Amino acid sequence: MDKTTAALVAIVVVVISVAAFLIYRFGWLFLLRLVLGVGFAGLAVVFTVLLALLAYARALLYTTLSLLGFASSAYAFYQCYVWTEPLHVIYVVAAYVVAAAAGFWYLSEPNLSLLERLRSVHSLEKSGNYKAAARKYEMRGDYLRAAECYERAGMLEPAAWCYERAGELKKAAEFHERVAEEKKDSYHWREAHELWKRVGEKKRAADCLWRYAENEPWYWDVVAKLYEEVGDEENAKAAWRRALDYYVKEAKEEGAFWEDVANIYERLGEAENARAAMEKYVAYCGREAANDASWWKHAADAYEKLGMKEMAEEARRRYEEWRKKIKVKQ
Repeated sequence: MDKTTAALVAIVVVVISVAAFLIYRFGWLFLLRLVLGVGFAGLAVVFTVLLALLAYARALLYTTLSLLGFASSAYAFYQCYVWTEPLHVIYVVAAYVVAAAAGFWYLSEPNLSLLERLRSVHSLEKSGNYKAAARKYEMRGDYLRAAECYERAGMLEPAAWCYERAGELKKAAEFHERVAEEKKDSYHWREAHELWKRVGEKKRAADCLWRYAENEPWYWDVVAKLYEEVGDEENAKAAWRRALDYYVKEAKEEGAFWEDVANIYERLGEAENARAAMEKYVAYCGREAANDASWWKHAADAYEKLGMKEMAEEARRRYEEWRKKIKVKQ
């Protein structure tokens, strides 16, 4: 038995022992009054704190509810002490049970009115209340019917999510595209791209990611590679050009991106530009290596790409010397 289990067993034994002693010494009724009294006292404290916070926030409705909660729990605590009106305690307990049940019922379907909760999902759908019907279908786990009702209600975004959960990935992707167009929300282009990839429609996935990359340009190289996978060289080249524009701009601010620029020029078959970009990258590596010797490894790799073997060997030697020093310190 581990320590946690042993502690729990010890606590249970102590509680049972105390309860048995109280029953033996004072009777069942005293124990019941004590348990209820402690419970209502705790509720009174909680409602007092809530009342102060909500009154400060000027939330009239919830302040009133907290006040009712405090008054009822405080009164029930008093009755547990004096026990002059035991039925009142039972009434308060019953009221709390009903309130808790109503709360759980409300939280289960917070977007539905009382009448919508009471009506069947089929009557809601038949009457044209597709939004409420969709919500009920969704709560039941019938995502396909929920998606169809959301679609009829003109709610494209929840329809897209429900079609996805129902396994209708193509429909879900189409709806994400529609949401992206109507709301001008690029996030849904990425969602559509992921779904099209999952069903093997890479060309359409690339088209969607193109739209996403127009707002998130660091995706242009991913777009280009997707088009290359489907054999669309024209769009792949255009995407590489867009990626090049982005990385050149970034490289001017942060030199590490010159390597990406060089790699893109290589893909585009522009050897001279690729070499010029790699030379800028190796110069950047040299500057960084002056402060952080681990950069000599990157410099060595860059020199090798440029065909400068002696410089590559020198950079790698410096990198190995740095590694040895690090090992000695460790």
